[in-house]
Amino acid sequence: MELRDALSQISDIRLQMARTELFRGYRPITVGFSGMLGLLAASVQPYCIARPELELGRFLLLWCTVASVSLIVIGMELIWSIRRTGAGFVRQTTLLAVEQFLPCVAVGGLLTLCVVRSSPDVAWMLPGLWSLLFGLGVFASARSLPRPVIWAGLYYVMCGCGCLLWGRGENALAAWQMAVSFGGGQLLSAAILYWSLERANGR
Repeated sequence: MELRDALSQISDIRLQMARTELFRGYRPITVGFSGMLGLLAASVQPYCIARPELELGRFLLLWCTVASVSLIVIGMELIWSIRRTGAGFVRQTTLLAVEQFLPCVAVGGLLTLCVVRSSPDVAWMLPGLWSLLFGLGVFASARSLPRPVIWAGLYYVMCGCGCLLWGRGENALAAWQMAVSFGGGQLLSAAILYWSLERANGR
């Protein structure tokens, strides 16, 4: 029993250390890649989806593809980082960071599904709601990330409010909304990560 208690205490200590440790798994290059991918998709959208409010399925296909590719690339980077170091502590901090951010992604997916199935007439709100949820995800992860990341969270929230205020009518599901919110937000996040982590360490 004493050995079991000791192992339990060690596990609790490691978890507490993971919560206070600065997470370095998000790399500027992969986060920046997702931002550039968002800008590319926004530039292509007007040519392949002329009326997104009337072609909701194609709009969702485009942006769900962008989100999926971004998650896969960043996920592969995290997995590679764990395997490269082989340290259990790195694995624990990575899992904690993922647990902090994952709920916003899951809620965003469920929200999109509910809107599409029952209320497609309010689908114009999706870019704004996505941006707000992403901002909440950034805030939830802020304890493990460099403090300036808070500015990226605020950026997403402000973009979300802007999309909800000006995203109706002829601006419904317009490409600029996703370009400014997702593309701009990811590039801002990448810049913050670079200056706070890699630049600060002289990389």
